[in-house]
Amino acid sequence: MTTHPPATLRTTPSLNALTNPLVEKLVADAEALRLAVTTENGARMVDAGATVRGSIEAGRRIAEICLGGLGTVSIVPTGPIAAWPYSVVVHSADPVLACLGSQYAGWSLADETGDSGFFALGSGPGRAVSVVEDLYTELGYRDSASRTALVLEAAGGPPASVIAKVAEACGLSADALTFIYAPTQSLAGATQVVARVLEVALHKAHTVGFDLHKIVDGIGSAPLSPQHPDFIQAMGRTNDAIIYGGRVQLFVEADEADAKQLAEQLPSTTSADHGAPFADIFGRVNGDFYKIDGALFSPAEVIVTSVTTGKSFRGGRLMPELVDASFS
Repeated sequence: MTTHPPATLRTTPSLNALTNPLVEKLVADAEALRLAVTTENGARMVDAGATVRGSIEAGRRIAEICLGGLGTVSIVPTGPIAAWPYSVVVHSADPVLACLGSQYAGWSLADETGDSGFFALGSGPGRAVSVVEDLYTELGYRDSASRTALVLEAAGGPPASVIAKVAEACGLSADALTFIYAPTQSLAGATQVVARVLEVALHKAHTVGFDLHKIVDGIGSAPLSPQHPDFIQAMGRTNDAIIYGGRVQLFVEADEADAKQLAEQLPSTTSADHGAPFADIFGRVNGDFYKIDGALFSPAEVIVTSVTTGKSFRGGRLMPELVDASFS
C-alpha cells in the first residue's frame, strides 16, 4: 500500500473560512469559558489554561477549531471504560483533511532568535495557509485566508520571533493571527489532546503507507482523562486514554485485503512499548520522545470497513485496567 500525491491542487473547502467563526465565538464566550484574551506583539492570544482555569467545554471547542471546522467533537456518557464512562467522540466526513491537514501538530515553532526557550508544535488551520510542511504536497491542498489561527499545547503564548515567523509564512500581518494555547495539565488542554484519537489513526495510516485518498470517513472515541497538575502525569493520562482506551472506525474505498491489513497495522498493540502506562514508558527513556516506538501513538482498537464490499476488519484491544490505573 503506497500513498500517491493527487494530480491536482485542492483549495476547497477552506479550512479557515470554516474555522474563523468558531474562533470568534470562542473569543466572544471567553468569560463563560474561563479564558483570557489579550494582544501580544500585535497578535491575539487566547489563554485557555495557562494562567486561567479554562474548561472542558473550551477544550471541546478548541478541538473543533483544530479540525478546521470539518469535524465535530462531543462529550458523551457512554464510554467503553466502565470506571471512566465519559468519552470524547470525534467524527469527520473528511478525516484526512480535517486531521492531517489541520489538527495534526506538525509545525515546529521555536524561538530561534531570542532566549525565551519557547518551543511548541502548531496545529490548526494556520498550517494549511503556511504549507511549510511537505505533507501538504502529498495531500494536494492549500488554503488562503485573511485571518488564521494556530493551537499550541503550551504553557504560554509565543514570543515576538515566533509570531513574526508565522506571519511571514502565512503572508499575513501579526494582527491577523490568533494563537490559542493551553498546557496539557489544564482542563482544556487535556480535552483537546484526547480529541486527537482519530488524528493519530490517520497519522499512523499515513506512516504505514496506506493511500490516504481512499479514506472517506472516520469516527473515534477515547475516555476523557482527568486533569493532573503534574506535566508528566497529565501527558501520561492523555496518551493512555488513546493508547489503551481509544477506539476508531475508518471507512475506506479499498479491497478487503488492504482493509484487513490496515486494521492489523493501526492499533497501539503493534508497538513493542505497548502494555505499560505512558508515564512509565516516558520515564524509562529519560524523557526522550524519540526513543519511544512511534507505533505506540495510535488507538487501542481499530475497525476498518471497506465501503466497496461492506466487510469490516478489527485489530487491537482495549485495556481498561491500564486506563483505570493511569486515571486513578
